[in-house]
Amino acid sequence: MIEEQSNQLRIVEAVLFAAVEPLDEDTIARHLPAGADVPTLLGELAGAYEARGVNLVQVARKWTFRTAQDLNPHLQIERETKRRLSRAAIETLAIVSYHQPVTRAEIENIRGVTISRGTLDALMEAGWIKPGRRRDVPGRPTTWVTTDDFLSHFGLANLKDLPGAKELKAAGLLDARPAIAVYGARAHDDELPDALPDEAGEIAEPLLTDDS
Repeated sequence: MIEEQSNQLRIVEAVLFAAVEPLDEDTIARHLPAGADVPTLLGELAGAYEARGVNLVQVARKWTFRTAQDLNPHLQIERETKRRLSRAAIETLAIVSYHQPVTRAEIENIRGVTISRGTLDALMEAGWIKPGRRRDVPGRPTTWVTTDDFLSHFGLANLKDLPGAKELKAAGLLDARPAIAVYGARAHDDELPDALPDEAGEIAEPLLTDDS
């Protein structure tokens, strides 16, 4: 029994190592004998790699090997390729993240201002949002949802890992002023392009980072 489980662990390890993208448990199970306890095998394998330079992690409900986060400073390559999302795009992404599935009209109602088509296009181009199911109401408006790329980029296993209000305020990402004051001061943001050059003429990108 022990030898059989050890062999199954080796199979899971090999399958994940050879995969070019993260794998879900059903895909992994197809490479194992019938009745194999995939969650237990993944948990054991993740534990075996916990203190190593490469970790087995779950991202967007799928499993993959990634370099240990504490080693990032030793692996970074300095390369300046920056873009800046407009505040309108950042706020829109936050609304979609926390309220999905959400329609454009609902996004505008929450923000208190009209959003331009370019705002949604910028987030779609980044691969972070996509059209969801149409709402079953007159006009059948399209809803918007986040993608697995969004979860993967921000290192989230699922949407339950999104930070709460206290964490956002502590990080300075949630304005403590009344919403009416905040949006009154920002109503002109949607008139600006979704990618703006910084003072040096480069494109700044506070949300788009490369940890590889």
